[in-house]
Amino acid sequence: MISRDVAFRLRRAEEEYYYMPGATTVGIRCTDGVVLASEKRVTYGFYMLSRSGRKVFRVTNRIGVAFAGILADMQTLTKLLRYYISLYELENKNPIPVRAAAKLLSVILFNSRAMPYIAETIVGGIDEEGAHIFVLDPLGSLIEDKYAALGTGAKIAIGIIEDQYRDTITVKEGREIAIRAIKRAIERDAVSGDGIDVLIITQNGAEEEFIPIPSST
Repeated sequence: MISRDVAFRLRRAEEEYYYMPGATTVGIRCTDGVVLASEKRVTYGFYMLSRSGRKVFRVTNRIGVAFAGILADMQTLTKLLRYYISLYELENKNPIPVRAAAKLLSVILFNSRAMPYIAETIVGGIDEEGAHIFVLDPLGSLIEDKYAALGTGAKIAIGIIEDQYRDTITVKEGREIAIRAIKRAIERDAVSGDGIDVLIITQNGAEEEFIPIPSST
């Protein structure tokens, strides 16, 4: 028989899990750029608030971010990152490296650790050193990787990406893998769905795209 204190902690954990926002967000590094993608459903637990939420954002013409978490926090972090990148580029008179942009966001998140932003983040982009993908947790931990998946559908999406990823893929191939991974996650994750936003970043700039998904998918 469990104690009253343990029962209370279990109940709180269940409540926190129930109200955790759903999402499936992926980022893939390619030979000629990066692909960021996410579905559009906005949920609060298993209650759907909107079918048109945006979780992928172009920050500059060479850097983008993709999130899983609270929509308001995603929007706030994107605005803050744009502001600090603008200051950096104004002072240095050069485009900011992707690593520096990710580190800026890491500092923003760490400085708010007492009241953290409820958002997991992928920062992706291309600079003089090539394409980069960085993953950040709500406290600002920073990890560079070849690909990543976040959110409630991440376990399904990452399996698709790991099976099909190669170090030599192009953004055209990466786009197809990202879309396939999110579609498979949507089929199994009730709080993901309603289309896919894709951001492709290459040396030629950033290109945004929306992929509709039929309701039967």
